[in-house]
Amino acid sequence: MAFDKELVAAKLRRWEKYLREYRLPEWDRLPDLGLYMEQVTVLMRQYLDYLPPELKEEQFITASTINNYVRMKIMPEPRGKRYYRIHLAYLIVILTLKQSLSIQDVQRAVPMNMSEDEMRAFYQYYVDMFHSVALVFVDQAREATRSVLAPESNDDSAIPNMVMLGALVSGFSRILVEKILRLQGADTQAVLEKENRGKK
Repeated sequence: MAFDKELVAAKLRRWEKYLREYRLPEWDRLPDLGLYMEQVTVLMRQYLDYLPPELKEEQFITASTINNYVRMKIMPEPRGKRYYRIHLAYLIVILTLKQSLSIQDVQRAVPMNMSEDEMRAFYQYYVDMFHSVALVFVDQAREATRSVLAPESNDDSAIPNMVMLGALVSGFSRILVEKILRLQGADTQAVLEKENRGKK
């Protein structure tokens, strides 16, 4: 693999700076005036601009995806074709989790049918956790990429090694989440018996 080390280092520094300052919108900053679908899709793209443009799907969020989330009961139905603060909060949580989870796992992870007060508390907790995790990630990424960021380094394997490390951490994290989500509502005795038979 051939990489321009200076370009990679510059991109990493820029993203690190951006992530340190980035925050999902607070609950009170989400509009609650009844937005139409097109307004919602534009707003979601603005709110989730931490995703680098070159990594976002061309149509990151569309009317059909939102309609699917409503149909699948991952989020509440709009009120008279209008979306309010609670809908926007659900969408932000769903779309950020979709970066690492399947939609079925998002459905298992996100509580449904919350009242507005419950969603407000859940969303605020999620926003705070998102920011904390972003800061931890930035620190860990800085440590893992030290040899890439050091101008005097001549280690040609540093960038490919960083790619492999990131992919492995992402893979193991996803497996852990999927295993835990599959235990939701499981019969403890049945799970233990299955493990005793040698199946994980």
